Amino acid sequence: MKNTKDAAKVQTSSGFEIPVVFDESALRDRGFDAGRDLGAPGEFPYTRGPQRSMYRGKLWTMRQYAGFSTAAESNQRYRYLLERGTTGLSVAFDLPTQIGMDSDDVRARGEVGKVGVAIDSIEDMETLLGGIPLDKVSISMTINAPASILLSLLLVVAERQGVPWSSLSGTIQNDILKEYSARGTYIFPPQPSMRIVTDIFEFCAREVPRWNTISVSGYHIREAGSTAVQEVAFTLANGLAYVQAAVDRGLDVDSFAPRISFFFNAHNDFLEEIAKFRAARKLWAKLMLERYEPKDPRSLALRFHAQTAGSTLTAQQPENNVMRVAYQAMAAVLGGCQSLHTNSRDEALALPTEESAKIALRTQQVLAHETGIAASADPLAGSYAVEALTLDIERAARELIEKIESAGGALAAIENGFIQGEIGESAYLAQKAVEEKRAIVVGVNEFTEDQSVSLPILAIDEHVERDQVARLEAFRKRRKGNVQEALAALDRGAKSGANLMPLIIDAVRNACTVGEIAGTLKNTFGEHQEQGF
Repeated sequence: MKNTKDAAKVQTSSGFEIPVVFDESALRDRGFDAGRDLGAPGEFPYTRGPQRSMYRGKLWTMRQYAGFSTAAESNQRYRYLLERGTTGLSVAFDLPTQIGMDSDDVRARGEVGKVGVAIDSIEDMETLLGGIPLDKVSISMTINAPASILLSLLLVVAERQGVPWSSLSGTIQNDILKEYSARGTYIFPPQPSMRIVTDIFEFCAREVPRWNTISVSGYHIREAGSTAVQEVAFTLANGLAYVQAAVDRGLDVDSFAPRISFFFNAHNDFLEEIAKFRAARKLWAKLMLERYEPKDPRSLALRFHAQTAGSTLTAQQPENNVMRVAYQAMAAVLGGCQSLHTNSRDEALALPTEESAKIALRTQQVLAHETGIAASADPLAGSYAVEALTLDIERAARELIEKIESAGGALAAIENGFIQGEIGESAYLAQKAVEEKRAIVVGVNEFTEDQSVSLPILAIDEHVERDQVARLEAFRKRRKGNVQEALAALDRGAKSGANLMPLIIDAVRNACTVGEIAGTLKNTFGEHQEQGF
């Protein structure tokens, strides 16, 4: 929240003025109608949540994001978290994997296993998921450009374990549009990338019906510096672009829309964040109804995963991050998230240690079992402040979406740099507010101490890259699949317009590596080159 000396002009991160007192007039001036704007939980427009009983029926999934070093070490961390009460896994991949490179690619040097786990082959994926019951544990994979490849690896592992695809549950992020505007781990140009996203929709609707085929991500948009309104608007605009691409393919909206999920940031401005989540649900339901008139109500109900805001964590006084994360997590729960990751106190310094990851998980468990906030479906419904902010965010986000749509849609807004420019301007203004002390960050620009960090830090040993490359080399030497035939078939399918998922799965079965599959598609589709604006 931005502070000024004039208490009457306090504003949220999106610039909404906060009066000293919220009262009924705040809602009346906005034309608030309880029946129209609220409804009941589990009913259109889903302002109050996508399920009637919310956490009384089932707690949110405590999905801790983890992955580092090798598949074996990451598997140990997953088992550690599952033994301590995590109810879903979220896989972090290293940068080479995120951009479809094998670990022995010369461009991967120095990055193997550093910010996530290195996955090159079906053997790596089998090791990563070893001993984890795939029909009982929900698996989320934060992967975008090569999402089709990593999903195919998981499907083949399930096949080898005798687990039917129909019993698998989980999510792939698969949100390529935000990579071009906010994150940068893209491979192919936008048009073929959108084709692959739609291929996944079509394939999973038929073969993996419980799988969430996309997690449209506002998280990285917010981490790049957007406001709350921009996070909602740009995320939903991207979501509409994916829906339209699938409809243009000829898919019935109800065949894929119920499996679309979202991923939002849980930031610092407590009341605005709660309102943001409620506004996003309401606006998505309205937009989907207006444009596509789905018959399945699940196609209207926005479900989302939340993660606490990594960009708010500080290297100074890192113990303070425990409190930041707890408040952000509470905002996500009060806003009605379906799953939640809580960041660890040391993530401004390094990947989390086991002890830090446990504290982050315990934060969620205290929220769920000790605070009482899970007892009500929408505890803050009717709050003058929350309802006013919900209406403000909904209306401002709709205006921004309409501006994007009138200029050609999300893809055009990315290609012409509009979205990147908006995010960059907001990031600049937020940083300027910190530097000028109009925004206080405890331990950074106020309440500072001259002390060095005392937390233990997780370090990734240099042998990790050497050993991973050696494993990959040994895998290539002993594999017995028809590698070249499978890659040639994939190339023909890419050129012909065939759905690529069955061909990628066949390549995985024939022991092709992530880099070989991505490289084949790159030869056909080309590589995206970022443009300056």
